[in-house]
Amino acid sequence: MDLYMMNCELLATCSALGFLEGDTYHKEPDCLESIKDLIRYLRHEDDTRDIRQQLGAAQILQNDLVPLVIQHHNDKQLFDAVIRLMVNLTQPALLCFGKVPQDPTFRHHFLQIVSYLQAYKEAFADERLFGVLSEKLYDLLQMEWEQREEEHNLLIERILLLVRNILHVPPDPEEEKSVDDDASIHDRVLWAIHMSGMDDLIKFLASSETEQQWSMHVLETVSLMFRDQIAEHLAATGQARSTAERDTDIKNLEILRQREMAEKKNRALQRGNRHSRFGGSYIVQGLKSIGDKDVIYHKGLQNFKNYTHDLGKEMRRVPKRKQQAKDTEARRRSALNVRLFLKEFCIDFLENCYNRLMYIVKDNLIREKAQQHDETYYLWSMAFFMGFNRLFHFKPELVSETVSIRTFHFIEQNLTNYYEMMLTDKKEATSWARRMHLALKAYQELLSNVHEMDHSKEEAVRESSKIIKNNIFYLMEYRELFLALFRKFDETKQPRSFLKDLVETTHLFLKMLEKFCKGKQTVVVQNRRVKRKKKKSSVSGTKAAQPKSIEELEAIWTNVSEQLRTCTLDSANLPDSVVPFDAASEIPVEEQRAEALVRIQDGLFSGHASEALVLLRSAREVWPEGDVFGAAEIEPEEETELLKQILFADLPRSTQAEIEDLGEEEEEEEIEEEELTSVQVSEKEFNVLDYMKRFANSNVVKTYVLLLKNYQQNSAHTNHCVAKMLHRIAYDLKMEALLFQLSVFCTFNKILVDPAASAYKELVVFSKYILNKFFSLAATNNKAYVELLFWKNTNVIREMTEGYRKLGEEESEGNRKRIKWTPEDDEELRSLYLQLKEVEDVDVVDNILANLKPGTRTRKQVINHLVQMGLADSVKDFKNEVKGTRIVLWTEDQELELQSLYEEFKDTDDILGNIMKNVTAKRSKARIIEKLISMGLVFDRKELYKKRRKMGKSSGMSEEEFLHELEFDGKHSVEDVEEDEEEEEESEEEEEQREDLKYKQNAKVQTGGKMEPFTDKKIQHLVHTLQQEGLSGPLLWLQNCLNRTAEDKEEDGSSQAIPLVPLTEDNEDAMENKTFQKLLKKLGIRAPANEQESFWRIPGKLSPEQLRKAASCLVPLAAEVAHDVLASSEEQETNVEQRAEALRALLLARKKKSTVQQELQEEKSPEKSLESHTQKRRPKTAKKRSVMVDSDEENSIENTNVPEHKESEQLPPDANTETETKLNRPNKSKKRSRIVDSDDDDDGSMTEEQGKEPLELDQKGSLSESDTEENVQPTKKKRLIIEDEDED
Repeated sequence: MDLYMMNCELLATCSALGFLEGDTYHKEPDCLESIKDLIRYLRHEDDTRDIRQQLGAAQILQNDLVPLVIQHHNDKQLFDAVIRLMVNLTQPALLCFGKVPQDPTFRHHFLQIVSYLQAYKEAFADERLFGVLSEKLYDLLQMEWEQREEEHNLLIERILLLVRNILHVPPDPEEEKSVDDDASIHDRVLWAIHMSGMDDLIKFLASSETEQQWSMHVLETVSLMFRDQIAEHLAATGQARSTAERDTDIKNLEILRQREMAEKKNRALQRGNRHSRFGGSYIVQGLKSIGDKDVIYHKGLQNFKNYTHDLGKEMRRVPKRKQQAKDTEARRRSALNVRLFLKEFCIDFLENCYNRLMYIVKDNLIREKAQQHDETYYLWSMAFFMGFNRLFHFKPELVSETVSIRTFHFIEQNLTNYYEMMLTDKKEATSWARRMHLALKAYQELLSNVHEMDHSKEEAVRESSKIIKNNIFYLMEYRELFLALFRKFDETKQPRSFLKDLVETTHLFLKMLEKFCKGKQTVVVQNRRVKRKKKKSSVSGTKAAQPKSIEELEAIWTNVSEQLRTCTLDSANLPDSVVPFDAASEIPVEEQRAEALVRIQDGLFSGHASEALVLLRSAREVWPEGDVFGAAEIEPEEETELLKQILFADLPRSTQAEIEDLGEEEEEEEIEEEELTSVQVSEKEFNVLDYMKRFANSNVVKTYVLLLKNYQQNSAHTNHCVAKMLHRIAYDLKMEALLFQLSVFCTFNKILVDPAASAYKELVVFSKYILNKFFSLAATNNKAYVELLFWKNTNVIREMTEGYRKLGEEESEGNRKRIKWTPEDDEELRSLYLQLKEVEDVDVVDNILANLKPGTRTRKQVINHLVQMGLADSVKDFKNEVKGTRIVLWTEDQELELQSLYEEFKDTDDILGNIMKNVTAKRSKARIIEKLISMGLVFDRKELYKKRRKMGKSSGMSEEEFLHELEFDGKHSVEDVEEDEEEEEESEEEEEQREDLKYKQNAKVQTGGKMEPFTDKKIQHLVHTLQQEGLSGPLLWLQNCLNRTAEDKEEDGSSQAIPLVPLTEDNEDAMENKTFQKLLKKLGIRAPANEQESFWRIPGKLSPEQLRKAASCLVPLAAEVAHDVLASSEEQETNVEQRAEALRALLLARKKKSTVQQELQEEKSPEKSLESHTQKRRPKTAKKRSVMVDSDEENSIENTNVPEHKESEQLPPDANTETETKLNRPNKSKKRSRIVDSDDDDDGSMTEEQGKEPLELDQKGSLSESDTEENVQPTKKKRLIIEDEDED
């Protein structure tokens, strides 16, 4: 910037600072005020940072501010103001502009400020300046904590920020073109810091307990001091060169010498013997030119090897967005004295400061006390100092703070976060890639330290390393990390140095993993599988979307018109007014008129005439114009006719209106959507080869080949890492065809013709191996040369080596082959379907698959073809396949094999496991157990459980014992473990079916072949015995649980087994009572199946009618108990819940007696009785249930003991109807995992219930039977929901 363009006021202010005469600076009287004015100007500069640029062009810092600090540092106010101004002027350009500007004008200003900062850094390479700063900082740190004031802390922070800003200034590549071992400006600044003693103060701040607040500043300063250093070079400074280093240098020199000799030889061959004018012209046969003729070559034959069609063409310009990312790290070796001083600093820092400082910094990062992206300094410092410690004299205790599982987790979290941000934040992808590179280097150094700990002489260090490796190899995140980084590598955003570090880190990880697994029979690791559940579509929405016929509409109107007539006559009983529009919707209120018409029509469809009428009247008030919803003073008859027109109208329905429902239902939908995806965590046996197969992917191989292209610039270790991975894929996995690609072969050719090929023996041998494999394959597969043009997956590789698939087959070999259906196949399928569709209790598709040729068709293919042939209307006509049930029929040979296997392994500890290993036809555990029981070889499934030997220890279990407790055998394969997980639900369902079948058979035997399962006199005797033992409360609890389960099954149709969870001590004691357990078995409740179940369970196959029958058999006795409880509760009103349960039991007793009396009256007209009984038995929702036939004999027998009259039975029909209408209010269904009693019922609600008649209380609070005439559906009692916990 031109000084003549400087602002006049700014120029006058700078002139008032003072002047320099020789080495003495004379300050003006207004010097302090001028400094403050400059600070004020900087505060109000524009977006181009004009004030900052003008001050930099005037060299105010070099000519005025630095001399003021050196010569007038005793003036406290002036010193504070100058330091404040210098901190402002030296702040990084990125902080001034926020980011690197893309606009050319602003980018020019940005680069201008960077050039001024580089000039400032050169001015700070002064020992006197840092001497003054060190003295001031030392005096401030000498002050006691109580004596320090706020201004003292601000001055400490500003001095540290000033040092940080100067060290942060980037080097100027044009000015610093010096060779290694020459002092750069950064080295001169570091030497000034060392000579002034500032480095000792920095170490003191890092180690002091009272100066923890400066930890982040200290870490930034230290990391910037070592910015240009390499830990390996710094650790070797001052030591004699090792033999390995000398060998490496000799090897590199030999490579250069061989290449130089080859170039000289090549130039000698190109020099022709004849004069250049007589070079001649040649026709190259077989090589076509642009036309159809052969190429004519006009140069000497010695140059023909370099001929290509691209000669003379212009190189295509690569777009900037597709250019390779450049390495920003320009490393150079500092001067020897600087390196020696930095080495001593590192040693002292590790011994006295590292662990404490890193602990404090990490705590600040976790608690978010630091600034954004400050974790990058932490990651860099970890990688550098741990590397220095490992290479100098490895002492793990010096870096113990960062060698831990928590550090692995911290780095993995940040690495994953950077990786995700790089993919999402496209504009800042390069910055995120640099941060990811820092995290990767920290991860690499952490693995290197753990690997070094394995070779330690101390047993404790080796044991610590073993524990760390156990954890990182067990968790899935650390194993999947490298695969994700390889697959998403982008060379336009990530430099080659990142790829080099990634390859070397992966090589180290695999090397440690192979060593860890070597010599061990089984290694168990964690596995995670994401299960995505399909969201259930609402049935009501589907039905409403289907158009209805005229007959259906007439039937609906017949039912609705009667309700409308009642509602128009009695307006007092109508529900409250409904808002006909959605005020929160983006659709204007005027445009929601059509939505209101659809809502009225839906209300008529669902039979809620009163709600439709109220909605019509509310809409009339909102939209009175046009009389769309009727006139203001409309007659009831006209209103009814208008509703009929709306019912029969074909209204347009929007998708949003069909999907959206009431607000509460929307909340339930959101909860369901959150539960759609679940992560299932399990354990599996680890196999190194299976893990290596994950790397046999074209995306992974591409990255390795990309790094291999630069084999000449790579280090020997990097080339070894690349060759080792490709060798694992080609040799260990036998997938050498994955490398049959033209770009790979070009690289191999470049290696083979390299004059210095002897220095790359490993790559040369591997290249020849791959080429030999390819030419061997090409001799049998003439399409191999075409395959060179494409990257291949595993299926293509298999086809290349084993033969290509035929037409009509699927590409995936893992799936079934899709063979076309011939007319003979169609006829066979038709005959099998017509023959087997009438067979009951057996799935027709399973029977068809059993009769077809094994392995030719899948279940889905058979079902789809049946629908195509017209034998079935829809795929939904067939029930869904249950996993593990594909093999249904047992042949005679299979039964004999199973019997012989049982005889062979019946004395072993794991009978079932050994049978499953050796059986020919693989089946699930549940199928084998069921067959063994049906064959009479075992009588109880517990005989097949794995026998566990008792250990000598009385308390506690090791991890191995715990896995054996869960019947997890490490010798099983991964497929067996996953199959067991998938068959767990199936075995539980089959066990419930057997319990249900046994339960029905017992009931038929007791009732002479009729299904009346709960009429056994033993049940009555057991109930009576339990009452005498004082277990009346648990009986009421059991009765309520059965009724609640019945109600839940009617509402949501769930078929899961429901655990009975006792929460009170009385109920827990009852569940342990032998008599109570006998009663549970009589009622069909299943005991815990194995050691993994803790609670008795209500089988999922019991229908609501069966559950209510089971509850009703406790009613006669429960009525007597209820009277006693009511009497006692009047004296003691504290137990409100017990009183409510007693009232429910009393109501159920009365209802049962009234039901029996009505059935006696209906015996006189059997036909009407049967018809009305059938209508009352009709369920509200269609679902599968067990068939039950009511026994009239039992009702007639029980009728002899029933009183003749009850007041509740003498109500008039109208009153009964009105009561039924009021009580017929459906409750919202909620899924629950277990039914438990809740002692948290609101006292207020119970107080209101106590003040009313018992009948009214029961109508509000009791759980009714689905078969009663009143059809009572009360609100649910508040209950606690406990999710099932996996005991393993």
